[in-house]
Order: sequence, then C-alpha cells, then structure tokens
Amino acid sequence: MDITRFAIEKKRITSVVLLLIAVAGLMAYSSMPRAEDPGFIVRTALIITNFPGASPERVELLVTEKLEKAIQQMPEVDDIISESKPGKSIIYVNVKESYRQMRPIWDSLRRKVDDAKSELPSAVVGPFVNDEFGDVFGTLIAVSGEGYSYAELKDIADDIRNELLLIEQVAKVDIFGAQEERVFVEFNNARLAEVGISPGQLQQILESRNIIFPGGEVFTEDEQIVLEPSGNFESVDELKKTVIKLPWQNQLVFLESIANIERGYIDPPRTKVRYGGQPALMVAVSLREGGNITVLGEEVLQQVQRFKEIYPIGVDFDIVYLQSAFVNKKVSDFVSNLLQAVVIVMGTMLVFLGLRTGLVVSSLIPMAMVMALLVMSFFDIGLDQMSLASLIIALGMLVDNAIVMSESIMVQMSEGKGAVPAAIDSAQELRIPLLTSSLTTAAAFLPIFLAESAVGEYTAPLFKVVTITLLCSWLLSLTMTPLLCVSFLKVKKTEEGYHTKFYQTYRDLLLGGLRRPWVTLTAILVIFFGVMQLFRFIPQIFFPANDKAVMEMGLTMPVGTPLEKTDRVIAQIDDFIGREMPAQFDEKGEVVKHGIVSWTSFIGSGAPKYALGYNPEPSTPEYAYILLNTTDRWKIDDEFIPKLDAFCRQAFPDLNADIGPLDMGPPVEAPIQVRVSGKDANQVFAYTDQVKAYLENEITGSKNVRDDWGLRSKKLFVRINQPRAQRAGLTSEDIAISLQTVLSGIQTTDYREEDEVIPVVLRSVAADRKDIGKLETHNIYVQQ
Repeated sequence: MDITRFAIEKKRITSVVLLLIAVAGLMAYSSMPRAEDPGFIVRTALIITNFPGASPERVELLVTEKLEKAIQQMPEVDDIISESKPGKSIIYVNVKESYRQMRPIWDSLRRKVDDAKSELPSAVVGPFVNDEFGDVFGTLIAVSGEGYSYAELKDIADDIRNELLLIEQVAKVDIFGAQEERVFVEFNNARLAEVGISPGQLQQILESRNIIFPGGEVFTEDEQIVLEPSGNFESVDELKKTVIKLPWQNQLVFLESIANIERGYIDPPRTKVRYGGQPALMVAVSLREGGNITVLGEEVLQQVQRFKEIYPIGVDFDIVYLQSAFVNKKVSDFVSNLLQAVVIVMGTMLVFLGLRTGLVVSSLIPMAMVMALLVMSFFDIGLDQMSLASLIIALGMLVDNAIVMSESIMVQMSEGKGAVPAAIDSAQELRIPLLTSSLTTAAAFLPIFLAESAVGEYTAPLFKVVTITLLCSWLLSLTMTPLLCVSFLKVKKTEEGYHTKFYQTYRDLLLGGLRRPWVTLTAILVIFFGVMQLFRFIPQIFFPANDKAVMEMGLTMPVGTPLEKTDRVIAQIDDFIGREMPAQFDEKGEVVKHGIVSWTSFIGSGAPKYALGYNPEPSTPEYAYILLNTTDRWKIDDEFIPKLDAFCRQAFPDLNADIGPLDMGPPVEAPIQVRVSGKDANQVFAYTDQVKAYLENEITGSKNVRDDWGLRSKKLFVRINQPRAQRAGLTSEDIAISLQTVLSGIQTTDYREEDEVIPVVLRSVAADRKDIGKLETHNIYVQQ
C-alpha cells in the first residue's frame, strides 16, 4: 500500500490522525516522568563493619580479609576495594557490567556476608550491607534556628519528615546531621576507689535497676489483667536518685553523690551539618521511581512555605539544593530552542523558497517533536538532560526530510506535473534514500548505546531519542508534507529548470571534478587530513562540566584526625567564605557582587546523594564536604575555585582540598587512577611514592595526587605483664574493659522517653579521659 497516496486521497482521515497525534503527544509531554538524569544501574554495594577499639591492622586481618574471601566466591564480582580504618572496615563490591538484574546478586552477597559472620570477632558490630546507592535525594532542606538545641531541631525535622512523606511524588525522606542523645554517668576514678565500687559493679547496678520485664498475668472470671512491675527510669532525676549500696561502709547513697549525671549528645560526634556556618539538620527528599521531579519541587516548596508560617519565629527552613529548578530550566531551554528552530527555518524558507514552502517545511518540526514525545512515552523514556539533549540534536536534522521532499515536489510541479502525481512520485523516489539517511545518522550514536558500561547506560537515550525523532520525521515527510504541499503549494510551470546560471556553474564544477578524479580525490584527502590536525586544539572530554551555578569541596585531613579538629578547620573555611566571598544583591534581587549565595558543610561524612553522579563518602572523622550555591556558573572556574584553593593551601598545608564544579555523568573519583599491588607493604609504599612523584612532577596540569592508603596513624600499644596481672587477680579482659570504660565509656543501660531510647553511657570525667599523662595512673578493676 502506498502510504503517501493514502494520506493524500484520504486527507480527512490523515488530518484527524495528525490531530490525534498532536493532542496525544502534548498530553504525553505533560505527564511524562521528569528527572535530572536518565539513570543507570548501580553495580556497587557498600559493606561497613564496626570493630570498636581495633587498630587498622587488626581490622584488616580479623574482619576485612575474612569478608573479602567470602565475597570473592561470587562469580558476578568484578573487583573488591576495601579500606581498613581504626575501628571500621569499609568494603566496596563492584559487579561486572554485563549483569543487569542486581537484586539476585545483592541477595547472594548478603548470604555470603551472613555466612562469614561466624568467623568474625564477637565484639564486631555488623556487617551492614548497603546496596541502595541509586537513591537520589534531589531536594535538600536545611533546618536551623539560633538558640535551638539539636534535640529541638530533631523534633521539628521529624515532624516535617512526616508531612513530606504524605506527598505522592516522595519515595523517602531522611534526616542528616542529627546528634544522638546520651545520658552520661561520669565518675572520678579516685572517688570510686574511695567508696570501693568498680565501674563494672556500677554498670550491673544500673542494669538490674532499669528493667522492662513482665510480671505475669492475673485471670479473673471475666478479665485477663497484665502485671507491669515498676523499675524503668522515668526521668533523668530518677536516674540520679538510684540507690547504691557501698560494700565497705555498708551504707546506701544516691548515684549522684558518687557520679555526675547529665544529658547530652554523643561524644565525640560522628557527623555534623552546618548551613552558612551555623549548626543545622538536613532533610533530604527523594523522588519515587517514575515520578515527576517538577511536581515534587512545586509541592515541596509549598510545604516549606507552610512550615515557615506554622513554626515559631527563629526556626529557618532553607532550600539547599532543588533539583526540580534545574530540570525546569532544561525543559524551558528545550522549548525555547524548539521555537527558535521553527522561526529560523521559517525565516530561511521565506527567503529562499517563499512563504508557503516555509510554512509547510516548518510545520514538520513541532509535529515531529510531539510525535516523538508520544513514542517516547510508549518506551518509558522520560524527560531528562540526556533525552532533552537528544531532542535538541535532532532539531537540526529532522527538517532535512521535509526540505528534500518539498523541494522535489516543487521541482516536478514546475516541470508541469500535477500536484498529486508530483507528490506521489517524489515520495516513491525518496522514501528509501530518506530512510537510509535517517538510519545512517541515527547509527552514528549506536556505539554509545551498545557500550556495556555505566556510561553507555547513562547516554543510551541519545541513540534512542534521536532514532525515534528521525523516524517520526521520515514518516511525516511521506504523509503530512506531501499533503500540505498538495493543499497549499502553488508553483508555476517554468522552462528554465536546471538551465539557470547557478545550476550551470554548479554543473561545470561537477564535470570538472569528474574529469580529473585523482586531483579531486587528492584534494579531498588533503582537506581531510588537514582538518584532522585541528583536533589537537579541541579539548577532549567525554562529559563536559556541569552548567549549574553550584560547586563542591571535598576536604580530607590526614588519617587519624579527630572530628573535632576537622570541625575546627571547616569552621575557619566557613568563616572565610562568609567574610571574603559573600554574594550581594540590591533591593530588586539583582546581583551587585558575584559570590557565594549559600553553602552547607557536612563534617565527618559526605552529603546526601543529591545527584546521580555523586557518590557520598562514608562516615569518617577526617573528611568533610561543602556544597556551595553561587551567583554565576562562569565565575566558578576563573574566580571562586582559585580563591578557595589558595586559602586552603595556605591555611592548611596538610589538607587535601578537591574543589570544582559539579560533575556530569557516572561518578569518577579521579580521572587518572593507577593501581599498585603486591604482598610486601613496604615495597608497595615505595613504588607508590615513585608513581605519585612522577604524576605530580612530570605530568602538566596534575594536582591533588594522592593514594587511598593514607598516612600511617599512631597507636599506643599496652603490653600487659601477665604474671603480675595474674598475681593481682586481673585478666587481659579486665584491663581492656577498664581502659575502655575510663577512656571511651561503655553503654550500661537505656533511658526510655516516650518513643525515644537514649543509651546511658558510663565514663570517667573529662580530666581523666583526655589527659594522656594520666594513662598509667588509671585504676584497673576485676570485672567479675
């Protein structure tokens, strides 16, 4: 069946079908999922295991190696990257990129890890397997308030989390930066020795006093009544009034008379968040699968405005990162580009072909786009920066089909042929060449689609959308364009044909080239190789830098740095940003001085995964991450980065500062990575130093050359004199537990307040646990 003949002869049906396609395409556009990135399969799982008090070497031997041996049995695993730190094992498991169904693999990984638990030391906490790296929290809200405690901010954050979870587009809402509450029972070592009580006895007293244990049931003829004995601490004051029996004096005293009891936060803290240099909590919102980020952004903004109205003055809700704003900008840019393309084509056609032809050709652009959006919805392709880029790329190519078809019809009509025969003959003549041309153009993007990697998955919409758009253009050029040409084009018969001066000149050049084939081919090759030489002047990068006016700072102190020092360093950087780089605006909101609009510091860990291309750093005390919103994207590279980099290098020589704009595409820790491995650690260190020196000194433009092993950290080794310990009635366990209690504290029981469970920690006073000079004077107790 001739589709062109049918479209012309049944023009009412064709018009209705085109109208339905236009309406359905617009409806599909309004309801299509919108996101910033197209997504890709995350083939990495993170396994974190805590081993409190263990050195990195012990963690490596007793935890990391045992887990690695179990994981290596999985045939799907590509490589394993592990990091052993004081008290913590971090293992990244990367699966081969040929696998696409990850759920069975993660289930198998969990079984392997569970099987290996029996080989781990009893003091180990975990392992914990995290395979949810793909969850993107594209909306970040900072909750802060001068004079409000962390507990009060946490209550507010919990309330707004419950409110945000009611939004249909929301999948998850997490809170970052919250400080866990603790009830500290701080003792003085000398005071306990004076009254004759050991920390272990004190722990047993508190555990036996604070119970939740059923008292049985009483049955009557009509009822069943549960007995609940008292004993649970109802308040901190009740904990202070716990009765302690002194064994030597045979008398009773309150706990507060021999120890100081206070309510506070976990010390040292694990992570912190500051917004604009002030303590804050971060509420992170993620989009549900297949959701619309634009709708989510609008509803979140409405809720934030409502929060500002209903919560007390002084509590601030600030948008740190709003992914929907960037998506809306990309969509509006696409619509603008589409309108510009239609205007440019119409203007060009009006100049060279006339008003009627210009309108006929231009009509193909919006119609092909709307039809492509409709087809994209059938294949579950949403609107994101890759699909929108593909549509923009296709804009410059899809109009070619309409130009070629309408030009052929006009030429045949000018030779005296009727409009309908001219349209049908042109379609029959050009349908295969135009199809071949469209498929050839689409095939240029096929290698990206066939690449078996995360990059291939991320960029796959380039091939899919370009192919769909060009095929829609080809189909419309065989139906809609001939119909419009027959209906609206009026071409006068002319005798000139190809005998005009322009065509005669072109004919002479063509014949001259055909008569001298070797000269022509040589000229083509010279031009080709000459153009290829110009590639050296073009920057070669697969993914360009992000165009958002947002930048990031990854800050790493030497391994072993406590969080308190990292916090002090970030506080100085916060102060520098607020003092030297603040943005200024006039009353109308216009930028008076370019600079940093707002910034958020995450201390002790990375930020929530606010973008698909960002991999958060696990919790570690020597790391911090700062997310900065600026006034101008193009000031970031030339002004903001050099200024921040110079300050960090001058003020903190041991700080490794990785500063730059946001990345685009799948995450890459470093563009150049060299793996050095071997059995002899000292030899590996020696080779690593040579490689680092070469990369830093011999390669132009390299900076932040580092290794993932880190510097050697300090360790105090307590050598126990076993004969003397035995004579004193002490075991190695008694000594270890006594030191742990004095220096770090141990959890004794729990204080329950409504739905909160707050651990009660027994530890020595700060003067004893923070003075290294008193280490040899601490009392050691028999625990049993």
